[in-house]
Amino acid sequence: MRIINLIENTPGRPGCAYAHGLSFYIETANHKLLLDLGPSEETLENASKIGIDLTQVDTVVLSHGHYDHSGGLMAFMDVNKNATIYMQKLAGEDYFADDGVAATGATKIDDGENAATGATKTDDGENAATGERYRYIGIDKNILQNPNVKLIQGDYQIDDELDIFTIEKRARKLPFTNKRLLQKIDGSFVRDDFKHEHYLVITDDDKKILLSGCAHQGIISIMEAYHEHYNSYPDEVVSGFHLFKKNADYSDEELQEIRDIAEELKKYPTHFVTCHCTGVPAYEEMKNILGDQLDYVHSGDEVEV
Repeated sequence: MRIINLIENTPGRPGCAYAHGLSFYIETANHKLLLDLGPSEETLENASKIGIDLTQVDTVVLSHGHYDHSGGLMAFMDVNKNATIYMQKLAGEDYFADDGVAATGATKIDDGENAATGATKTDDGENAATGERYRYIGIDKNILQNPNVKLIQGDYQIDDELDIFTIEKRARKLPFTNKRLLQKIDGSFVRDDFKHEHYLVITDDDKKILLSGCAHQGIISIMEAYHEHYNSYPDEVVSGFHLFKKNADYSDEELQEIRDIAEELKKYPTHFVTCHCTGVPAYEEMKNILGDQLDYVHSGDEVEV
């Protein structure tokens, strides 16, 4: 089995572009597949530089409905007419980022959140002239017109090797970095509850590998849901942890949350590989606790399973 990162935020393999986004190419005994397609066509260009023939891919799993994981999907569809593309039906909805107060009169979002649903309604305090506060971060809706797209709702087994699961009910709160991520429903912005996110499990002989895009639901919640589904824990997890903040301006409380997550992960009999939305500062903080149990994969690099 091979897992190769096609693009993520940090430089890795010489000649490969790096950008805010994520894509993995995976070869199993029975499949050549992609988890996500990164933010742009650079994902395909990196694949070519590495020597990966994307026309041979038979399966694509879109982890959730954000542009930085789907931006290369339209270009992929142009070169590969046969791959089945699995995504949650909800991944085609309207998702936004709150970039903060853009102008006088814009109102801050209430940071209150329901731990179970995250569905707090927000104030539509957007500057009507500029519309700069709320930025669309969803997928290109043209993706939904492709006949190879298979919209699923909840858990779905592709075959004996590939399985997709979701989180029905989350007991823990979302990671702090999710506060600014929203869904627009009937003209109002609400907290994204990330029901459009799902997780891929690959069975490789006697090993189980869990892959997630951003772990927006929280990596601990995902591990708990995995145990509920499979009554075990994965041997390997490859995922962003969504702990990134620009300029690494973490508060003491946020740093403690990162450390607490690492302490929880340390309890599992699992090796973790992270990237993308974890951010290097958060990764380094976690690495101090997890040691060899945690590694980082850079753009164009291969994951050792």
